Amino acid sequence: MKIILSLVFAVTFSSMSAQSWKELKNAATKAQTVISVDKLSKDEVAKGLKEALVVSSTSSTKNASAAGGFSNNKLIRIPFPAEAYKMKETLINIGMQGQINQFEHKLNLAAEDASQFAKEIFIEAVKNISIKDAMSILEGNDKAATIYLKEQTSNDLYFKFKPVVKRSIEKVKLAKYWKALSVRYNALPMTPTVNHDLEDYITTKTINGLFLLIAKEEKLIRNNPKARVSEILQRVFK
Repeated sequence: MKIILSLVFAVTFSSMSAQSWKELKNAATKAQTVISVDKLSKDEVAKGLKEALVVSSTSSTKNASAAGGFSNNKLIRIPFPAEAYKMKETLINIGMQGQINQFEHKLNLAAEDASQFAKEIFIEAVKNISIKDAMSILEGNDKAATIYLKEQTSNDLYFKFKPVVKRSIEKVKLAKYWKALSVRYNALPMTPTVNHDLEDYITTKTINGLFLLIAKEEKLIRNNPKARVSEILQRVFK
């Protein structure tokens, strides 16, 4: 009887197409993942998600605060304020491209300097959140935890991070470069007075940039076993 069953299974599998076999294997893998997740408590899942965000925040702030962390990264590089784009165009036309380049460099330098102090602010925010829907976040898309963190903490992060940005703006002397542009522009006839809030602009852009990097790191942890640097990450993300 065992010999007959073995023959039946052998014939069945040999008759399956490569695609069918691949689909069966994928289904089995997915089923095993579901079983593994079901064995975890919500507390464990929440712990794993928080750990993922801590690791992602640490890596992201380190990369963002490195030399060229913002200015050399097209994903997060801070441009000339869009609201003052007319000002930029006008100044380029009168030969001030070099001064604009210097100002944009200082914008990103301020963001890089501020980012080195963002790690603790992000980690504090991560540790203080209560993830009620841990399982749905775990089973969500590649940046579900980052999206949740952003939705829950953005306002608080803004007010904690803005004073840090202000110090960085003063450190890189950004106001001097902005003044050189705004004074020249405001002196031109038929141009509206420009008085841009650089603290708000850089704070918002820096936080958004850091969240983009955190989302990228979260995706890496979800999809690359080598990025799961702790036991809880290895257990939760399989």
